[in-house]
This record gives sequence, C-alpha cells and structure tokens, in this order.
Amino acid sequence: MKVNRHAKIIELINKYHIETQEELADYLNQEGFTVTQATVSRDIRDLKLTKIPSENGKQRYALHQTSGSGMSEKYIRVLKDGYVSMDMAQNILVIKTVAGMAMAVAAALDAMKWNEVVGCIAGDDTILCAIRSTEDTVKVMDKIGRIVL
Repeated sequence: MKVNRHAKIIELINKYHIETQEELADYLNQEGFTVTQATVSRDIRDLKLTKIPSENGKQRYALHQTSGSGMSEKYIRVLKDGYVSMDMAQNILVIKTVAGMAMAVAAALDAMKWNEVVGCIAGDDTILCAIRSTEDTVKVMDKIGRIVL
C-alpha cells in the first residue's frame, strides 16, 4: 500500500502544483487513499520531497533532484515496484506496469534523463517510450533489465 501511495504522490506532484501537506492529503483521499496529515508528512520525508518556486511565486512540492546519473533510490524503487514487462517495436519501447503505476514509472524514467529516451507517454498500465534509434532501444532495455531483474 505504501509503495502505491508513494507512486501516486509522485504522479500527483508532477501533475498538480501542490503547495501544502493538507492539499496533498486531499488529492490522495480523492484518489482512494485514506491518509492523515501525519502520514503525508512521513511520505514526504521518505520520498525526500522538496519545495521549489512555482510560476505564481508560491512554493510547490517536487522530487529532490540529485546530481550525477539521476539514478536515485526512489526512481529505482518506483521502476522496480511498477515494472511488469517490456517489448520493442523498432525505436518504440512499450513497458507494461502494475495497474495504476504507469505514470509514476514514466516520471521516474524521465527523471533519469537517459540520452536515448526522447520522452514517455503513460496510460494506466502501459508506457510508450520514444527512443532515438533501434540500437538505443536495445540499450535502454538492457539498462531497465539491469535495474528490475
């Protein structure tokens, strides 16, 4: 349950400009997660969320950006927990995930900033990744395979 809630939090903060713990709790409750402010506070600490300035001059929650390869523990955990399978169609990589986890896994892949990945589009349990070339698709599949297996 905690993993699904963490994945949903990542999805929500990427989708909405969430400024407070109470606002995040409201979104989670709307999504079917029964949470208190204390639970949200622990989740924010566990995910190492930070506040960044938003366009309107206020602050909003965001994933803490790490230097280096972008392979922080939280992205790896989301990828491992959500991954089911993958297959390629030339330079398109199709990744199947646990139901409801595709957006969080796609956000994790995007956050890894791999040169080979142009971008990801996510549904409920399927991600389409546009990859620069067929050869790069094989490289990305290998990278993902080393993480999830």
